[in-house]
Amino acid sequence: MRGLAQYAMNGRRQAITAAFLCGLIPLANMLTPAIVGLVGLRHGPREALVVAAWAALPLLGWAMAGDITPIILLVGVLVLAAVLRRTASWQPTMLVAILVGVGAELTLRLRPEFLVLLTEQVELFMASSTAEMPDVPPGLMQGVLVSLFGVMHMFLAICLVMLARWWQALLFNPGGFQQEFHQFRLQPSVAVALMALFVLSSFGITVLSGWTMYFVMPLFFAGVALVHGLVGIKKLSRLWLFAFYMLMLNPPLAQLLAVFALADSWYDFRGRIQKQT
Repeated sequence: MRGLAQYAMNGRRQAITAAFLCGLIPLANMLTPAIVGLVGLRHGPREALVVAAWAALPLLGWAMAGDITPIILLVGVLVLAAVLRRTASWQPTMLVAILVGVGAELTLRLRPEFLVLLTEQVELFMASSTAEMPDVPPGLMQGVLVSLFGVMHMFLAICLVMLARWWQALLFNPGGFQQEFHQFRLQPSVAVALMALFVLSSFGITVLSGWTMYFVMPLFFAGVALVHGLVGIKKLSRLWLFAFYMLMLNPPLAQLLAVFALADSWYDFRGRIQKQT
């Protein structure tokens, strides 16, 4: 991974080559947005747009073949990298990521053929499953799938811009990403606003209905940063992080983590612990 990032940073031609070739390969095409994000973080959005223009060619081919995820992520990571470079803060980057999720959802709604294809694939999976599946009305299933589609793209866009930031730190500022992420904490007003929007969307407010996870996601990542920061301060084994991520596979625990992030925005657990050490 470091070799790929190093090669992309050798010049514009190398960045275009790396992004273009990764875009041709299934699964590896998910690295293309991260390469463009790295260019944006290091050289700015104008240079990133040049690389993105070439990187988009194979991704458009995948979109025509039925996989629109890479091209959506390319646009999303390009935007998030520009925000992160300009603000040098993860809070506005996480908030803008909500728009990436909403944009992905709108893209799916505007391309009904993709939504129909996705619905058919889920129905085939449910039909072939040995477990007993409940009957879900087609309209409800499509609504759930659209929301999950947006949340998944928001999550992936954040992860890929983090990968790009890690690459940047690895090459030009060793340890910088770790320090930056360990200190990430939402401002109290932002955390409360996100939780309020989550509650409103849970009650089915028309405009916000189905957007609950969009508002939880920044809190979730703030919670992840909190855990990483505490492990770093206490100098605990990485096995603690492994156990943590295993626990996060349980959705209720992931939501509980968001509650801890909300409390941390007011209490600042890391700051208090550091003062005691």
